[in-house]
Amino acid sequence: MTTIKLHNSKTRKKEVFAPIDPENVRMYVCGPTVYDRAHIGNARPVIVFDTLFRLLRHVYGPDHVTYVRNFTDVDDKINARAAESGRSIGEITAETTQWYLDDMRAVGAMDPTEMPRATQYIPQMIQMIEKLIMDGFAYAKDGHVLFRVRSYKDYGALSGRSVDDMIAGARVEVAPYKEDPMDFVLWKPSTDDLPGWDSPWGRGRPGWHIECSAMSYELLGASFDIHGGGNDLMFPHHENEVAQSCCAHPEGGFANVWMHNEMLQVEGKKMSKSLGNFFTVRDLLDGHDGQPGVPGEVIRFVFLSTHYGKPMDWTAKKAAEAEATLRKWRKLTDGVEAGAPVATVVEALADDLNTAGAIAELHKLANAGDAAGLKGSAALLGLLSENLAGWEVSDAIDFSAQADAFADVRKKAMETKDFSEVDRLKALYVAAGVEVRMSKEGVELIAGPSFDATKLEGL
Repeated sequence: MTTIKLHNSKTRKKEVFAPIDPENVRMYVCGPTVYDRAHIGNARPVIVFDTLFRLLRHVYGPDHVTYVRNFTDVDDKINARAAESGRSIGEITAETTQWYLDDMRAVGAMDPTEMPRATQYIPQMIQMIEKLIMDGFAYAKDGHVLFRVRSYKDYGALSGRSVDDMIAGARVEVAPYKEDPMDFVLWKPSTDDLPGWDSPWGRGRPGWHIECSAMSYELLGASFDIHGGGNDLMFPHHENEVAQSCCAHPEGGFANVWMHNEMLQVEGKKMSKSLGNFFTVRDLLDGHDGQPGVPGEVIRFVFLSTHYGKPMDWTAKKAAEAEATLRKWRKLTDGVEAGAPVATVVEALADDLNTAGAIAELHKLANAGDAAGLKGSAALLGLLSENLAGWEVSDAIDFSAQADAFADVRKKAMETKDFSEVDRLKALYVAAGVEVRMSKEGVELIAGPSFDATKLEGL
């Protein structure tokens, strides 16, 4: 059997992965808070842990791996979105949950085995909180329940910080209902206009951290194999999960292996709305700010080209190079039956999910003309699959007649200085997923991956 080695954030070293039960390998990954579209940084852990899911299924068998990724559907951001939009919370979370699933499937991610919603597990959260209070790890005051951070001696071990250092370097909420500034909320009261559930401490709703602890326990048990997420979650979210889970269920060890992916940048800069480089996965897929859409498979290839433990830089150049590579590979493997994944590709992935190394091996297979090996091996990375196919031939649509007609309209507009018809035509083509390129030589129309011919009917 293939030996898998993973970097464990808990021990800060790469270790041989030994599942608790090889017949039921269990992994939990923190999912989204569903109040809006997922930005491209949100897609990185999805693609990283989807690839690990595929590797585990390959090594242990598809029926012997359980992958849980949650949805946080009760949160103050959701409440605020409902208040500002006038829409119901249920309507917003149902819509944004489906958006998330559609967008992640578009970049080739398989659905996890289980996708629990926080609101489905409120009784289990209340039960866990009651046990923490009973055992002295939590206390209730003024409708709130808080976890006593100093009652858990190993608090800070995951992130490598001491409690005193955390207080000195963090913005902690000082509130009259807290015994200690570092104590965090397990339960908080809800006013009549907010979502709430009856509890021993009054009508209220759970804090964010307790959700994952309750859901992972119910679906994976007191001890499971792998817990994943972005490194921005290590503190306080993952640190708090460890504390409350180990105190509520001391018979278990919670997660044996912790894996954290690094963050994403855009063209060498931190992604932010102020820099104008913040965009969603859907923006990227459909095209944004005059830029054509990027196929989901191309997005996935770019993400996998950098090791998950290193910062990833999204650039237009990388996307263009990935597109060119995938076009060649799809042409080479067209009509070919996939072979078994080649050992060198499996070995690269088994070495702490070295996706960049695995892609280098795929290049070798392509250069050697091993189409069957390339197709079968690429599947382990979620590439060259049928469900992501089609984009590579979309730009073969002949728009020469339409381009000539557009050029005539543009020439007339330049004479009359009335560009209203040019603007109208361009807007129609862009809305249909067609890239419009205008130059001194004329007009070029190129169908993008989101091309919809029905939007051009009657033009």
